[in-house]
Amino acid sequence: MGGFGITEPGDLLFVNDFITVKQEVSAVSVRFDDEAVADFFDAQVDLGRKPEQFARIWLHSHPGDSPTPSATDETTFQRVFGACQWAVMFVIAQNNNTHTRLSFNVGPGGQVLIPTEVDYTRDFGGSDRQLWDTEYAANISAFDWLKQEPCEQTEATRNELSGYALPCDFINEFENMEPAERQFILDELAERPELWEDEQEVMFL
Repeated sequence: MGGFGITEPGDLLFVNDFITVKQEVSAVSVRFDDEAVADFFDAQVDLGRKPEQFARIWLHSHPGDSPTPSATDETTFQRVFGACQWAVMFVIAQNNNTHTRLSFNVGPGGQVLIPTEVDYTRDFGGSDRQLWDTEYAANISAFDWLKQEPCEQTEATRNELSGYALPCDFINEFENMEPAERQFILDELAERPELWEDEQEVMFL
């Protein structure tokens, strides 16, 4: 899942809030809803914030233990933030390892890894788990990446799809993954032997 970091005008690398928008997520992807992003931008402008305070730091999570950006992450970062004077991609993995990269496009341009830490010298309120659960339920729609269908699909719908072979672009996506992400998918498949057809050389859903 992903979202945007919110900062103050005088300290643009100090994130004091994290805001999500409506999105579809899977084990290997995050896809923001375009209209939700536009609404988020409008709301932030109405609050008097400038783009560098709410639209320069992209934060998202990885399901495995590796925070290394995937090929899709790199493509998205370049496509969405490549024209900005500066931007940050922050990735956190399940074991709390992080990858934080500052990209700047002024002068000769370039990218540099920067350290990340929790600043306990700043005042901050306590966690509101109920509020977070409400935001998560409203904005995060889990998607079954292997089946390309929402996870809340009924069992009847799943059965209707059971005869379809895996899409051809699966292999391309798989090859573009980082090793840790490929291992995650393989581990998931290993726990579901019913996906494999013994007498065929193709995986079926």
